[in-house]
Amino acid sequence: MPQIATALKPIYNKKAFAPPAVSKRPFCSIELFAGAGGLALGIEKAGFDTLALIELDKDAAATLRANRPEWNVIHDDIANISKLDLPKVFGLAAGGLDLLSGGAPCQSFSYAGKRLGLEDTRGTLFYHFAVFLRKLKPKVFLFENVRGLLTHNGGRTYQTILDIFEGSGYVIQKRVLNAWDYGVAQKRERLITIGVREDLAGEIKIGFPLPYDYKPVLRDVLKDVPASDGAEYSEYKRDIFKLVPPGGYWRDIPADIAKAYMKSCWDMGGGRTGILRRMSLDEPSLAVLTSPSQKQTERCHPLEPRPFNIRENARIQCFPDGWSFCGSVGSQYKQVGNAVPVNLAFEIAREIYKGLEGAQCQS
Repeated sequence: MPQIATALKPIYNKKAFAPPAVSKRPFCSIELFAGAGGLALGIEKAGFDTLALIELDKDAAATLRANRPEWNVIHDDIANISKLDLPKVFGLAAGGLDLLSGGAPCQSFSYAGKRLGLEDTRGTLFYHFAVFLRKLKPKVFLFENVRGLLTHNGGRTYQTILDIFEGSGYVIQKRVLNAWDYGVAQKRERLITIGVREDLAGEIKIGFPLPYDYKPVLRDVLKDVPASDGAEYSEYKRDIFKLVPPGGYWRDIPADIAKAYMKSCWDMGGGRTGILRRMSLDEPSLAVLTSPSQKQTERCHPLEPRPFNIRENARIQCFPDGWSFCGSVGSQYKQVGNAVPVNLAFEIAREIYKGLEGAQCQS
């Protein structure tokens, strides 16, 4: 049976994220590849009752339990869970699940023919998402991934995924959404794929969220950030970043210093605008990274010569200040960087909720 992660003391900050003691929510969800909970938080905030979350990484699973001990967090390999009688495991009638969500990392498939079936994707994480879909037959699914999935293996990977979704009995719609359009101070694009079960396609109508009128910048979210652990640059790197103005990069410092720092990158083509990149308070962050310092994709703090710390990254990702992260500093950076921005997740989930609610009102 699935291993349940150890429950830790919950920490709450914003009341909007504190679930009721007894759930009276009309729609339920199960999430796969849950990570540190960015997607799950948005779905919860939209009004869904979270039945279960599956996550392999022990630190991410501990993070989920630390903040939501009432959630059923299954800390196990999804390959073990997908073999089970899923309706029985989760206490669901056939087709009783409202929403299945998650985003499996994209992996290449073996292309033996023009149209692959589910069995041809064995050995990939997507296979297990598709197995859950076929066994649980949820009314709606939400599959999120990086924009790069559109062109992965010349577009064949995503087309295979769409073929399998459609072959599983779902009507599909897809769109690339930028988190910056939805109250997130970050340029972060995600490929959003939503499926409605064929027998319900005439009843459940789901749209994509409309962009906000105002797009936030770092100045809006980096106020009064709680104290936090975080990485530091070496003294050599700090001294160089002191020369880079907010909003600038390697071209904005003396050429001899930039050349010595960049070494072989100096002779590379392209703008290399990520090298020695320092953010400005008057712009959104670039996509939050899983590591605090990567030479060709730097995200230096606007006011201090250092990377963003964990709580600053969490703010940029729209996590509430009371959402604690477990594990080493490196693990916490990874969890935050891998997450779906909470507010983007909320806006998508709210559209799904409205679609389900509309269908319920018609019946």
